[in-house]
Amino acid sequence: MDGVEVFFGLFEFQFVGGSMGSVVGEKVTRLFEKAAEEEKPVVMVVASGGARMQEGVISLFQMAKTVAAVSYFRGKKKPYIAVFTHPTMGGVTASFASLADIILAEPGALIGFTGPRVIEQTIRHRLPAGFQTAEFLEERGMVDRVVRRLELKDEIVKILRLLGEE
Repeated sequence: MDGVEVFFGLFEFQFVGGSMGSVVGEKVTRLFEKAAEEEKPVVMVVASGGARMQEGVISLFQMAKTVAAVSYFRGKKKPYIAVFTHPTMGGVTASFASLADIILAEPGALIGFTGPRVIEQTIRHRLPAGFQTAEFLEERGMVDRVVRRLELKDEIVKILRLLGEE
């Protein structure tokens, strides 16, 4: 990335909706451990439908495992940038993805723990228009900036340079 060294993770949505199971949890954990060891920032591009429920509780344990890895990484005082793509949902949002120092999102990305239909059925109320979109969450402070894909590389490089990661 234009002379900036980072550890880069990509969450592949095309495989089982990008759900987080034991292998994904292990890969995310290793990414943060390796970045901590080499004292490099992490940029994680995330797309997820949630946890891989066919793995049962093993899948749910990945939430705690990845949070512990991010916590370990924080000790190195290096930046962690997450890029939320469409959709970023479930246990991924509830664990390592939302712990980033800076959260960027692509326009219109659906972001949350569960879908709007489930929330409406649970609370028995209509949700506001655009609820759980990147723009809605940027207005409320959960997303730091909504950035188009074509501008993403330049934005990440700019952020890393501002943080002294040249």
